[in-house]
Amino acid sequence: MKRKKLEIKEKVNNDIRLTKEEALFLYNSNDLLFLGELANYKKGQKSADKVFFNVNRHINLTNICISRCKFCAFGVDEDGQGGPYIMSADEAVEFAGVAVPMGITEFHVVSAMHPKKNFSYYLEIIQKLHDSYPDIHIQGFTAVEIFHFSKISNLSIKEVLLKLQEAGLGSIPGGGAEIFNNEIRQELCPRKANTEEWLEVHRIAHELGIKTNCTMLYGHIESIEDRVNHMILLRELQDETPGFQSFIPLPFLPANTRLEHIKRTSAVDDIKTIAVSRLVLDNIDHIKAFWVMLGIPTAQIALNFGADDLDGTIVEERIMQAAGASAGRGISKSDIINLIKDAGFTPVERDTLYNEIKTY
Repeated sequence: MKRKKLEIKEKVNNDIRLTKEEALFLYNSNDLLFLGELANYKKGQKSADKVFFNVNRHINLTNICISRCKFCAFGVDEDGQGGPYIMSADEAVEFAGVAVPMGITEFHVVSAMHPKKNFSYYLEIIQKLHDSYPDIHIQGFTAVEIFHFSKISNLSIKEVLLKLQEAGLGSIPGGGAEIFNNEIRQELCPRKANTEEWLEVHRIAHELGIKTNCTMLYGHIESIEDRVNHMILLRELQDETPGFQSFIPLPFLPANTRLEHIKRTSAVDDIKTIAVSRLVLDNIDHIKAFWVMLGIPTAQIALNFGADDLDGTIVEERIMQAAGASAGRGISKSDIINLIKDAGFTPVERDTLYNEIKTY
């Protein structure tokens, strides 16, 4: 055990890529101080003592969804319970505009897969947001949504992305990755893009010069090996077509889902996942501690285990809130700055593409 730890430490210190077996060893280790030491070293190489955040508004266009994944508390049927809603393009622009005086630099647009809306609906929203606020970056639509757009429009993935880009889309979020095991996906989310389809959307986006993020939903019915395999597939795609800016591990929140019997992940599991991802994903610059799902205390601790980004002010986010996220609907800029300082790091406001706006 001790010899194995020394071998891994030597590889990390010499920038030698870790293997799947070494990642599994780290995951199964209970030496959190050792994990933190290694992950913090790699974080320091990437971003020194900086911790990034941005000022953004999440816009969830509709909760009416054909997918109805077992792990989702947000999606509802069109004529069912749960308060189905859908924004018009004008309503989305109005909703976005409320947050503009707060100094936001990003609209984060993610949605459900509505059974009746065609691709033109989504294009119109991006176009109107861009026309109304041309200086605000639009990060929008997960790979599963883009794959859905391709199916309903009879356009290729590339054609969909080019049309969105022309309308004003700037980058793509990382959602919908869930876990890269198609047997598990068939069990939990059979109506959405599979592993290869998700990766292909991001591959094409990167080839077009569109920056993206990537995620992993963990803590449901997957194994630790599934998690490591997921990270390695992301690492391989980043080798092939660089374009991922950050990796966001998302702990599964079971409340109000069809998997409500599953126990929420522990803070130890969350911290391990942050640390291992920082060590495995050597070619992705940023690891995000998404405070909405981790909770603020765990997100702060994660900054000492390899994470260098807390995401943003959010303003309002509905998908995680539906699953019982307890961290609140949003956070002020001054609060997020103080959270980073209290953890012992230097807060840096960034834009969506990690251009630094201001250091505090």
